[in-house]
Amino acid sequence: MAAEVEASSQTVAAYPQGALPPLRVRDLPDPVPLRRMIGPSIMLAGLALGSGEFIFWPYITYKIGFTFIWACLIGVVTQYFLNMEITRWALATGESAITGFARLSKHWAGLFLFLNIVPWMIPAWALGTSEMISWLVWSPEPSADGAIHAPHITFITVATLLLCGIALTAGPVIYETVERIQLFLVSFILILVVILGFRLIRPDAFPALLNGIVSLKMPPPTAGLDAAMLLGAIAFAGAGGTMNLGQSNYVKEKGYGMGQYIGRMTSPITGKEEAVSELGYCFPLTDANLSRWRSWWRAANVEHFLSFFCTCLLCLFVLAMISYSVFYTPEGVLKPGAAAFGKDTAFLFGEAQAVEQDLGSTFRALFLIMGAAILFTTEIGVLDAASRISTDVVKVNWLRENKAWSESRLYYMFLWGTILAAIGVVTIGERIWPGLSGNKVGFFKLTASMNGAVMFIYSALLLYLNYFKLPAAIRMSGFRALMLVWSTLFFGFFAFWTGWRLLTA
Repeated sequence: MAAEVEASSQTVAAYPQGALPPLRVRDLPDPVPLRRMIGPSIMLAGLALGSGEFIFWPYITYKIGFTFIWACLIGVVTQYFLNMEITRWALATGESAITGFARLSKHWAGLFLFLNIVPWMIPAWALGTSEMISWLVWSPEPSADGAIHAPHITFITVATLLLCGIALTAGPVIYETVERIQLFLVSFILILVVILGFRLIRPDAFPALLNGIVSLKMPPPTAGLDAAMLLGAIAFAGAGGTMNLGQSNYVKEKGYGMGQYIGRMTSPITGKEEAVSELGYCFPLTDANLSRWRSWWRAANVEHFLSFFCTCLLCLFVLAMISYSVFYTPEGVLKPGAAAFGKDTAFLFGEAQAVEQDLGSTFRALFLIMGAAILFTTEIGVLDAASRISTDVVKVNWLRENKAWSESRLYYMFLWGTILAAIGVVTIGERIWPGLSGNKVGFFKLTASMNGAVMFIYSALLLYLNYFKLPAAIRMSGFRALMLVWSTLFFGFFAFWTGWRLLTA
């Protein structure tokens, strides 16, 4: 008995504690089949589709062809390894990455809360969804300055935000609700992307894409692409920002590894409350547990590669090649009249018009429906993930002993608080700043550049946490540590470059 107590004490001592209670000790659960692990990375891919894949990279392609496309490949590869280190902590402990950071220091809490609330209360994706719906229903004509009016966009945006909130509130178990919605929407989007890509992409787009990947060229100064746009495109070549941290919440609520011992958040209206613990467990480093760990880790890598990495790259490359095919000639020259769609998200309207000219009104409708579905799946994912992360920050760091403020109550407070703030931005904000809703690319740039900076911060924290503060048998390998060093330097360079450009502009 004394030997078991000593072994447990040694196991717990191998992990950081900080100001939180120590981890509890239990054996690692048996691995489950790969098919039962599908879900978390699909949800993260849904977050990725609406900005980098549908907005930034097709827009950059519209402006300069495939000159900068190599950076999106580097961004997705970097995020794959970054996301797996976020998964590692949750798999090993059942805790979110945010809780792991709290075990290092509570001083990060305020910064993460700020950077998780401010960018995501900007309803860029809800506005984009509404724009797609408005263009689909009313088919407006371009104005003299090249802008495309979207009738009733404010009303549709408010309805979109409320629909997201109702959907997230109605399901008994929040994770299961989001997973079902995202699996359906992402599958639907992939079908439309493949159909449109097959019909629209010209053969010359493939060698042009490959040439852009190996060229390693930067955009020319005359392209009109500022530092915030480029940082945003790289940060959102994948999920981006604090959204990546939501991967640890998804895998623990899915029941990966030690997450099987942690309860799930439920709806206060339709769900039955489960016993949720924000603090996790660690497992003794026995041969049996380490064998289970290796099985879990291999399967988690495969699931993330297939569901996140492949989905993101497929959509990103296909949507960029569609943009190239409709705006450029086979010789790589911008088509006559294409430059007229350079104002804000008007290039998407230009794409829809080009699709109609080539394939007819049915395919124009499919393009706009695909766009609405992409942006909606991102908006609902953003609201869910941001609310989860804010809940983690507040509960773990400040309200851990408060029984009245459960995880579920905090989640819905942040969810509906963000929705109400977003509604305020598109209603009251439009009166204060006329034309606010016509600056959707600016919204995406602001959100993305802030999140590029936070990716620099948590890349460094994950490197320290998973390499220096985990037992040797389950810590990251030297290669993955180098990838986290790269992630820190990569996002750090672009974050500081963006800040410098903004200060000296």
